[in-house]
Order: sequence, then C-alpha cells, then structure tokens
Amino acid sequence: MKKIILKIEGMTCSACSNHIEKYVSKQKGIIDVSVNLVMGTALIHYEDDISIDTLASYIKNSGYTYKGIYKEEEENKKDRSILILIALGLFMILIMYLSMAHMFHFPEIPALSMKENPKNHALALLICTIPYFIYGKDIFIKGIKNLFLKSPNMDTLVSLGVLTSFLYSFVNVILLFFGRMDAGMHLYFESVCMIILFVKLGRTIDQHSKEKTKEAIKELVKVTPESALLKKNGKEQETTIDEVKIGDLLIVKPGMKVAVDGIITDGTAHFDESFITGESTPIKKQAGDKIVAGSMNYDGVVEYKAEKIGPKSTISEMVHLVLEASNSKMPISRIADKISAYFVPTIIILAVLTLIGNLIFNASLNEALIAMVTVLVVACPCALGLATPLAVVTSIGASAKSNLLIKSSETLEMASHIDTIIFDKTGTLTYGTPQIAAFYNHSNYDKETLLNIISNIESKTSHPLAKAFQNEKQENLKVEDFKELPGRGIKAKVNNKKYVLGNRSILKDKKNPYQKEEEKLTKGKNSIIYVMEENEIIALIGVKDIVRKETIQTIETLKKANYDVIMLTGDNETTAKQIAKELQIDKVVSDVLPSDKTAYIKELQKQGKKVMMVGDGINDAPSLVTADIGISLKSSTDIASNSASVIITNDDLSKIPIFLQIGKRTLTNIKENLFWAFFYNALMIPVAMGLLKKFGIEISPMIASAAMMVSSLCVVGNALRLRKMK
Repeated sequence: MKKIILKIEGMTCSACSNHIEKYVSKQKGIIDVSVNLVMGTALIHYEDDISIDTLASYIKNSGYTYKGIYKEEEENKKDRSILILIALGLFMILIMYLSMAHMFHFPEIPALSMKENPKNHALALLICTIPYFIYGKDIFIKGIKNLFLKSPNMDTLVSLGVLTSFLYSFVNVILLFFGRMDAGMHLYFESVCMIILFVKLGRTIDQHSKEKTKEAIKELVKVTPESALLKKNGKEQETTIDEVKIGDLLIVKPGMKVAVDGIITDGTAHFDESFITGESTPIKKQAGDKIVAGSMNYDGVVEYKAEKIGPKSTISEMVHLVLEASNSKMPISRIADKISAYFVPTIIILAVLTLIGNLIFNASLNEALIAMVTVLVVACPCALGLATPLAVVTSIGASAKSNLLIKSSETLEMASHIDTIIFDKTGTLTYGTPQIAAFYNHSNYDKETLLNIISNIESKTSHPLAKAFQNEKQENLKVEDFKELPGRGIKAKVNNKKYVLGNRSILKDKKNPYQKEEEKLTKGKNSIIYVMEENEIIALIGVKDIVRKETIQTIETLKKANYDVIMLTGDNETTAKQIAKELQIDKVVSDVLPSDKTAYIKELQKQGKKVMMVGDGINDAPSLVTADIGISLKSSTDIASNSASVIITNDDLSKIPIFLQIGKRTLTNIKENLFWAFFYNALMIPVAMGLLKKFGIEISPMIASAAMMVSSLCVVGNALRLRKMK
C-alpha cells in the first residue's frame, strides 16, 4: 500500500469534497480517500500497482482539476480576488440605480432612462452584467458539471437560477429591439449580478481562512536553516542543505541552528528543542546524543554526523503530520451545504413541474416560462447563502472586541459542541519562559536595587535563564570585566564591586549559610541562581516557568461548566504533575511527542469526544489542526497561530470561556437565519408556482426578485443583533 497527497482545484463546499471522496474511493485500486476542503488536497491510500497518472484521471473524472503532487515548499500566487470583489461591489451600486430608479421615482440618466430610452436602458444593463458573469464563471462551470455528475450542490441551484434569469432577460432585450416595448419591464440583470456578488463574498471570506492554514505549512519548512557548516578534510566550509548527504560531518556553533537531524560525535552544548518537545529549558547534549534540525545551539561547539535529511527529517515528518491531520479531520459542513443535497433537486423538480403544469392548464409558453423563472428566482439561495457567513462575520467582529481572532465559520459552529478541552503546559498554562519565582535577599540593598544590578549583568549573556531578568532593569549600569564561566555562570564588576552569578559550583568549597532556602527552592523545582558580591553570598534566586495569573480561575470556570479538562505535554511527568496539582487538573498526559499528541486526540475523537486543543509551540501545530478546534496565543509561534482556528490576541486564557459562549450564541443565530430563509421559501414557492392564482395571489419574476432581497434583509437584520453580544 502507498499513500500520496494530491492538490485539487475547484472545491467550494463540503458537498464538493464529499463527492470527490465518494467517487474516487469507488475506483479500482483505491483503499482510502480523505479530501481536505481547506487545503485543497486529497490524502489517498492506494495499491502499489496504481500510477500517479491513474490517480490524476480519477480526480479529473470526478469533475475537478488535478494540480499535481502537494509540495510544502511551493508558494501561492498573490490573490487579488478581494480587490476585484470591492470593485464589483462599488459597480453594483450603479447597476441597482439604473434598474430601480424608475420604481422609486429617483432622477434617471436621460440617455439610459427606462421610460425615455428603454432600448439603451436594457442594453446598458446587459453590458454591465458581463463582468459579473466572467467573475462567477467558476460557479456556473462547477454547478452545471455537478448536475451532469448527479451530485447537485448550491452552485447548481445558483447557476440554474442565475442562468435562467439571465436568458429570460436576454430574450426580453431582443424582443424589445423587435418592438415589444412591454418586454422592457421583465429584465432581472440586477438580480443576476447581486446573487453572484453575494456568493463570491462568502467564498472570499472562507478562502482567507484557507490561506492562513497553508502559511502554517510554509512556516514549518522555514524552521530549518538554508545552509550548513560542513567539515571536510579538517576544514570548515558552508554548503546548502540540499548538498548535505547522510554520513557527512557537520558543525554547529553557539547561536546557530542545527541543519539536519544527526548524532553528536564531539562536543557538549545546550539545545533548545521546545518546538518539538515543548520543554522550555534547553537540554544538554553530548557525544552519542541525537539532535534535530531546527534546534538552536545556546553554547558550545558541536560536531555531528548527518543521519536524516530531506523528507525523512523530523521537520518534514511534522509537515506531513499537520497536513494529514488536517485531511483526516471530518469537515464540519455548513448547515446550508448539508441541506443543499435535498433542497437543490427539489427546487429543480418544482420549477419543471411549474412549467409543465402551466402548459397543461392552457397557459401560453411565455406565461409558463415566466412562472418557471419566478420559482427559480424566488428560491435562489441568496438568504440561505447569507444565513451563515453574515452571522459569522458579525460574531468575528464582536469576538475581536474580546481579543479573540476567529478564523472560520466551522469554528464557531463547532464551539457549541465541544466537551473536552486539552491544554499544552509550557507557554500555554505557563508563561513558557523563565520567571523569577522566589527571591531571597541577604544584601544591604533593597530588592529593586539588587535586581537592577543583576539584570544589567545578565543582559550581557545569551543564557536562557537570563530572560528571567529582562524586565527587571530600571536603569543602565556600567558593567566591566564581564566573563562567562562555562558550565558555572558569569562574573562582572559593577560600581567597582565584583559579582559572580551562577549555579552552586560558583561557591566552590564555600558552605552555603542559607541551606533551608536552598532546600525550598530545590523542592519547588526551581533553577537556583546564587549571587555573590566580593566572595560573599548575598542572594538566592529561584527561576522557573510559572503559571499564568489567570489560569487557575479559567480552569475552575471550565470545570464548573462541565468541560473535561486535560493537560497534554511533552514535559517530564514530575513537572507536569506539579503544575496540574496547582491548577487542580485531574488528568495529565506527559512525556509525549507531537505524533503522540495527535494520536491521543484522535483516540478521544473515536470515543465521540469533541476536542478543543490550546497550545502555543511548533510542536503543537499538528495537534491544533487535528483537534475539532485549535486555540493559540498571540505570543505563540507563527506556525501554531496559523494552524489554530482561534488566536487569543492578548494572551489571556480567561477568554476561552467567552469564546465558547460566543460560539453557542452564533450557532443559535445561524439556525434562526436558516429558519427565516426556509420559511420564506415555504411561503413564496407555492405562490410562484401559481398554486394560489385562483385566490388572486400571484407574483412576477420582478416581485420575486424584490421578495428575495427582502428575505435577505431579514437575515441581515437578525445577524446584526450579534453585535450587541457582551
């Protein structure tokens, strides 16, 4: 069995992705297919004797465009659809004025007046419609193709409604030029343009979300450096990553990133592997230890042998983890798309029955066609199409005021179904960087003065623990005779006094008079910094990653709301359990790699759980995509942010319960919108079919078009109520 990820172009809704899955999975040699609407990709498991060309033919025969094998390095072309959308939106104002000015007795343009120059008026509207037809050609191609493939979707209904309205209006333009002046009253070009514009607006919003997910893949690729330092014949030479071969001897110096996965052959250094493990503290590596591409060398010169390169490297595996996780996730279809499978064919059948029925009951062909067009126009899913995106856009605006950046409609829909919330530890529940957790001052200085001296000295080193003091500097002091003490600490002179900062080894054989404080710091899992002035211990500082100030209250709120809260971390069991105890989190899973995290989430989903993952690092990216909803903080890596469905822009975890409430309110609003959209159809379709004609109740396509706009305005008004959410 083999597997491959192929690129597909032309999908617009879940009905499209579902159709491809069903069609391709039935073909010879196909074991399993998972289509990702967001990424525009298909993960295919197939038998060994099937060629790529055969797979490509399956995609093409399903009615969509095959774009080759997915490669994470490929860049996307600049998308100018937003500019086109804005331009056509502004042009729509002119079209609406031309078509409706006479109805509201507004001043008309004399040369294009409906009353004075009906031919010019009709011709101008016809010409104005052409740009919209070109802009929406993808809708018509897919809609008609899906009709012939017996898989009609919303594109099909939009296409039939729009094309019927256009053709009917076009015929009336011709009749107008042949002297039928009454034909000028039956032009519906503005409805054609409006429908196309609204449909494309919704898709532009969705496309923006898709591009963000693609950026996450590109950012993962950028984690590794473009060049490596190769050792050959005893000399160092810089080379590109592509030229590195398995078995080559490479060098990584302080401040450099590891170029490829390998094994250390000589040297010792601390490496930051937080993007893989989530562990905030740099890990000491020496001869015989494995190092991964993209990890940062903090100190020491290390020689290592290349072991894994290209697609077999850890980063490449993570890229595919993110992609496969995204592909394997069940797409949450919009409610409108779910209903379209029944709604579209029903409307088509009703329109045809209306045509036939009118002809049977002695109506003229013109009257029968008008009735059919009226059904298609009145049923055109403008309100249906607006029901979800308008509520979503409004909620996204309200969420932004609460420091929540929500990327897609599916996220808001899923928020009301979440029952399990998983938190990463380092950088999520905690700050992710060393913080001063305890300070024992035995000097003659006050705390602020002593911290200012220490922070000035620490600012001269790149050691990770120095980050704990970066916000403590109150004024710049002159630091002299600064020197690193490898494996021990640092020393310097400030105000003509000598200071030494470091671990216990700086004390040498000197006895520590503050052993009780030392024991407390050790028991609290702190990294201890001893501070000496003129050979005397003047302070003990406990440094560690500490819990965010709002975390305890957030966890308590979520537990009271009956959410199952879990900590899932790559950190060690002892540290993880200590943090969990402080936060009263009952379930902890520790010592896990990125692949283990995704496997754990998938297992919960198999049990029927709806999972939300909250994380911040590169190592969380696959999990954020795998979960039903992924949340990251603004301070997260770009990769985590782009992989997540929601970003908390002020790094405040207390926004999580607020997000869940917004999701519930939004879904309720969408259901209300859909009710009114369908209530309108249930009310107007019988009238459009002529079933109430004997009661004197009937409508023309023009009235149908106006009624369709009224229904859309009702949906708009209801969606805008979400702006008042608090």
